[in-house]
Amino acid sequence: MNSLRPIIHVVAAVLAIAGFSSSRAGNAGSLEVEVFKGQFATVNSFIVSNGTSLVVIDVLRKTDDARKLVEAIRARKLPLTHVLITHGHTDHFTGMPLFRDEFPDAKIVVASEDIRRDIKVYAIYMDSGGETSAEPALEPALRPKAAGNPGGFDYENTIQVLPGNTLNLEGGGTLELATDYLPAEAHYTTTVYSRDLNALFLSDLGYNKVHHWQGDDISRENIANWRAELIRLKARYAAANPTVYPGHGDIAGMELFDEMVQYIDNYTRITSVAKTRQEAMEKMIELYPDHAEADFFLKYSVENHVRENP
Repeated sequence: MNSLRPIIHVVAAVLAIAGFSSSRAGNAGSLEVEVFKGQFATVNSFIVSNGTSLVVIDVLRKTDDARKLVEAIRARKLPLTHVLITHGHTDHFTGMPLFRDEFPDAKIVVASEDIRRDIKVYAIYMDSGGETSAEPALEPALRPKAAGNPGGFDYENTIQVLPGNTLNLEGGGTLELATDYLPAEAHYTTTVYSRDLNALFLSDLGYNKVHHWQGDDISRENIANWRAELIRLKARYAAANPTVYPGHGDIAGMELFDEMVQYIDNYTRITSVAKTRQEAMEKMIELYPDHAEADFFLKYSVENHVRENP
C-alpha cells in the first residue's frame, strides 16, 4: 500500500452510539479525515482536521442527519472554521442553516460564484415542487430570504466565495480545489485534493456501489460529460494514486474510475434500447445487485431516460 495513503481506523464508540455509520482515516502527516455517512441517499460528509482546527466538506440532505454531524464535530473539541459546499444539490447543503446557527464563527464557503448561484437556484427549484416524489421537500429554513420570507436563508451574504483554488486550515494543511469540469451529475462541482493525506474527494463525480443519480436534471449530454471527466480525473491523479472519497458510497482506490465508466456505459446502453422502464430496471439490478439506491436514484434515472409508448 502507498505509504501516503490513509490508514483506516475504527470509529469511536460514542459516535457509533449516536446512530450513524462513520469511519476515520489518517496518516503520519498533519491531517486526518473522518467520513460521516448520512442516513438519506447514501451521501457522505467529511470532517478534515489538523489537530488544531476543522473543516467539514458538505452537510447532508436532512437536518436530522446534520445534527448528528454537528455532534461528531463537537466531539472533536476543535474549532470548526469552514463549511465547504461542493455543489448545488440539496443532499449536500441542507444542513447549512443548522451549521450557521451552531457554528456562527465558521464560514460557509464555495469554490466559485457559479456554485453559490447554483445552490440558490436548486433550492428554489426544489421548493417549487421540482423534486421527485421520493425525495423530501425543501426544509423551510432553506427557502430563500425575500420580502415575503424575511426569515429565509440569505444565500448571497451567508455563502462566501473563496478567493482562490485552495482552502488553508488554521494550524496547517491545504485543500486544493478544482472546478474545471463540464456539466455532469451537477452543473458545477468541486473536487478536493489533499497532498498531506494523498486523498481525492470526488463530490458527486464519485459513486461507489451506489446507483448514479441520472434523474430529471441529468441529460444524455451530462452523462457523456461525466464519463469524459472520470477518464480525465484518472489520468490527472494516476501518478499520485490517491485514496478516493466519493460523494456517495465507501472509500475506494483508483479502480473506482474504471468501475464508474463501465457503469455509465451499461446504463447508457440499457436505457437506450429498453422497451419499458421495468426492463431497464431489471437489467441494471441484474448487473449491479449490490448497488444501493435502486428504489431512488436508479428508479428516477430510468424514468428520465426511458420513454414508454402510451
